[in-house]
Amino acid sequence: MISKSVEETFKIAKDFIGRILHKKDTRENAKIVALSGDLGAGKTAFTKAVAEILGIKEKVNSPTFVIMKRYPINLEGYKFFFHIDAYRLKDEKELLLLGWDEIINNKEHLVFIEWPENVKNIIPKDSRFIEIEHLGEEERNFNLK
Repeated sequence: MISKSVEETFKIAKDFIGRILHKKDTRENAKIVALSGDLGAGKTAFTKAVAEILGIKEKVNSPTFVIMKRYPINLEGYKFFFHIDAYRLKDEKELLLLGWDEIINNKEHLVFIEWPENVKNIIPKDSRFIEIEHLGEEERNFNLK
């Protein structure tokens, strides 16, 4: 999917969230969305759009320096939205120290993780993957898997 503006990115995010959040979801663990792309590709912009769609009122910024932020959400089947940035992590052990296992083993958690390739060995196989490619000044290609 190609986005040529912030508004189009919002529409892509809304469609994506509508498809992955099912009321009849029978999962037993957190729903994980892994976002890949170069610096400035739009991973955080996409996550901000999702946060707005979920009704998060707090300002959502990249958690590059704090690694992880948690936001309460009022959505059937979910209590918390986690935004994780693994850019500065050297390996999976660092994410495990932040409580990764507890986070992903709770079905009431929705987790968006940027730079999953830095911790690829502990990203669950059933995660959703989004590759974002920077095509131009405002243009992005979203490859949703």
